[in-house]
Formats: sequence, C-alpha cells, structure tokens
Amino acid sequence: MARNRHRSPAPRRHPRDRARRTLSQNFLADPGSVARVVRAARPGPGDLLVEVGAGKGVLTEALAPLCRELISYEVDRHLIAGLRLRLAPYPSVRVVHRDFLTAHPPRAPFALVGNVPYARTSDIVDWALRAPGLTSATLLTQAEYARKRTGDFGRWSLLTVRTWPEVEWRLCGRVPRTAFRPVPAVDGGILRLIRRPRPLLPDAAQRAVYADLVELGFSGAGGSLYASLRRICPARRLTAAFARAGLERGVVVAFVTPPQWLVLAQELTGVAGVAAAATGAGAAAGAAASKESRVRVKSRVDNSSL
Repeated sequence: MARNRHRSPAPRRHPRDRARRTLSQNFLADPGSVARVVRAARPGPGDLLVEVGAGKGVLTEALAPLCRELISYEVDRHLIAGLRLRLAPYPSVRVVHRDFLTAHPPRAPFALVGNVPYARTSDIVDWALRAPGLTSATLLTQAEYARKRTGDFGRWSLLTVRTWPEVEWRLCGRVPRTAFRPVPAVDGGILRLIRRPRPLLPDAAQRAVYADLVELGFSGAGGSLYASLRRICPARRLTAAFARAGLERGVVVAFVTPPQWLVLAQELTGVAGVAAAATGAGAAAGAAASKESRVRVKSRVDNSSL
C-alpha cells in the first residue's frame, strides 16, 4: 500500500506574527503591572519622558497625564496608526515611528521609561548610560537581567560595578509573564537606573581610574580578585586594602559589592570622595597615593586583553 506523501500544509503565519518574533514583542496587558511600572518611574508634572517601544500604547496612555511631555518611539509600522489614534486626546505625547536606538537623546534632562524588547535590552541600557541628560531609566526587562544587574543573585556584574559611582541600579519588583500578550517564557523585572545628582567620585579623572581598576579586577587573571589586582599592587598594600574593605583574600570578583569596590579604589589608587566616607573608609585614608600608582592601573588595563 503506497504511503500518503501529502502532508497537511503548515499554518500560514500572519505578517504580524513574524513582526512580533522579529521585534521581540510582548505587550504589557495587565493594568496592575502597568501601574507598578508607572509608580516605579515616578513621573512628575514638569518632566520630559522618553518611551522606548510604545507598542499598543497601554503604558504610554498611563504616563501621558503625569508628565509635561512624552516622546514615544515605536519601530513597528503596523502599530503607528493605532497608537496615534489612541493618544490623540493627549497633546503632550509625540509618537515617533523610528528605531529607538537610532534616536539622539534630548539635550534637556529626561527620564526613560519602557517595556523593553528582551532581545535588545543590553543595547537600550547602553544607550541610556551614554545619554548625558538622562536622570533615570525605568525599564521592564527580563527578570533575570534585572536581578543580575542589581545584585539580587548575590553577585555583581562588571557593568553595574563600573558605573556605580554615577548610577544607582535598583530592582523594583517582578512582573509575571502572564501580564504580557503573547505570554513569554519568563517573567519580567522592573529595573530602575538613577543618575546620581552628585557622583560618589566627584572628579572625572578619579572615575576613570576607578573604572580602570574595576576592569582589571574583572579580567579573571589567577581566578580571584586578589590575583588580578596583584599585577599592579604590592602584596602588603593589597592585603591591607582587602582587610579595610572586609574582603577575604580568595574572594571571587562577582561577590564584591560596589561599596567594597569604592574602598578598594581609595586604598589602592587614592581616589577619594563621598563614597569612601560613607562606607567608613575615611576620606583621608589613602588619599595621598602617588600619581605613579594611578598610571600603573591605567597601563595594565590598556595592555591586558579585557
């Protein structure tokens, strides 16, 4: 008996289905979750807000009455007409059909808000960190990403530690995956970045030295933070710095908190600021470190394969 070689044709996918997959679209649909994102963003009546990925406008509509001006970016051309119709009652809202990552940030101070496409989260966070006028960013990301960046796993990432003197990273809650349509495979997390009005290290040169030290510490040489930093520091001084920061010699770099990094930076390079005093290191301790030690940090970072 001959086999039936004719199979049922695969279901045809609508162009909207393909767009959702390509653009990593999962629209926030739960009113309670929308309200939580808005509360975390803390919009004020005089604020300029920028929204990344307006989608169907649910979050946009909730934000519109609470700010002075709202610029909403949406890359999907299929959504633009519906967005503009929905937001027509709000003259303070401007819908821009454009890929957000190609946009120039406003020159005036602004806050960023958005339900972020998971596949583009890192690029959007990088955009926010580079924007000089950014005051805060409240982003609904994949829960794992938000937890990783805020130390919620008990581990700290390079990006968070490096930017800590200028940016505070907060986890403002979890959003269940059932709050989205279509329902994604994982929960969401509300990540909030707050640009500090006064950096913990007030001088740009100090922040650069701190960042170089952090990069060197995360380079992984020797399997421990102590081994990585030993390349630029005498053992006695490094041991004293670890003791001052409350760190064991064998600690893995991911378990070192941002405040402990600030103590290490002060002890090893002489950077001093609000952070050192706040963490109990003492503003004067290590402040007289030589210019030569700072150059050593920069030199070793530049010459290492980071």
